Parts: sequence; structure tokens; C-alpha cells
Amino acid sequence: MSTAEHHARAPRSVRCFVVTVSDTRSTDTDTGGRTIVDLLAAAGHTIEGRRILKDDPAEVAALVREQAASEHVDVIITTGGTGITRRDSTFEAIDRLLDKRLPGFGELFRMLSFQDIGAAAMLSRACAGTYQGKVIVALPGSENAVRLAMTRLVIPELGHLVAETRR
Repeated sequence: MSTAEHHARAPRSVRCFVVTVSDTRSTDTDTGGRTIVDLLAAAGHTIEGRRILKDDPAEVAALVREQAASEHVDVIITTGGTGITRRDSTFEAIDRLLDKRLPGFGELFRMLSFQDIGAAAMLSRACAGTYQGKVIVALPGSENAVRLAMTRLVIPELGHLVAETRR
């Protein structure tokens, strides 16, 4: 089956949960999370919920497990905690959970990011995969990085990703 045929059979709208991982963000200052929600809604997807958590891997993993168990969620997208500082732990929390990894996502994101910010793109540990039949995407906290990943990678393939996880 061609890529076009896969896209034609994919759901047009999927149910998403958005998690911001940050020790400093609030609802008012969470530009990354707000950008994800706005872009998903504009693309016709449903936002089933949104939460801001401290950068604590146990809390992040617990929330991802909880949302993955929900019959109302197809996709969980996180923003923040994918860098290399001592407090950045989203990558570890997500990576331990994944049943299947999509290494191409991180590779493509860093390639696209390199075009914008140069070699600093290598510091990102953005990743994606599946966990218990749900799509999991972990993005950086930067609004520009979120917008890049969502518009160039996530939204164009979201329905296709969900369709493949359901097979």
C-alpha cells in the first residue's frame, strides 16, 4: 500500500492528551503546551486533557501510564525535559515505557532543527514511539521547537501513526 493510501485510510481526527514537563511553567506561561493544543485543534484533533507536571520522571511515567490506559486517548504528547541538564528527565521516563521506538522521529527532528539553530540541535533528546497501543511523542519545551516538530512531523503523520498502532 502506498503512503497516500495509508493516509487516505487513517483517521482524520485523533484524541490527544498534552503534558508539559517543567519546574517553572504555569498555565499562563506554558507556551509550548498551548502551541501543541492550538495546532492539534486547528488540524481537527480532539484534546482530551492537558496537564503541567514538575520534572520528575516517576510522575511523568505515572501520568503517561494512566493516559495510555484510557480508552479516550490515542496520543500523548509531552513538551519539556528533553535536554541534557540535571533536571531534564522526560526522555528517561518515556524511553523506559516505550514498547516500540521511532528513532526516525528524533533523527528527522534534529535534522530540521539543525537547519534553524545549527549544531545545538544535537542537544535535543526528542523522541517518539508506542506504549500499550498509544502513540507517545516527547518534544522539547521551546515554543519554536514545538511548532517545528508539530507542523513538519507530528500533525502530517498523526492519523497514520494512530492507524498503524491499531493494526
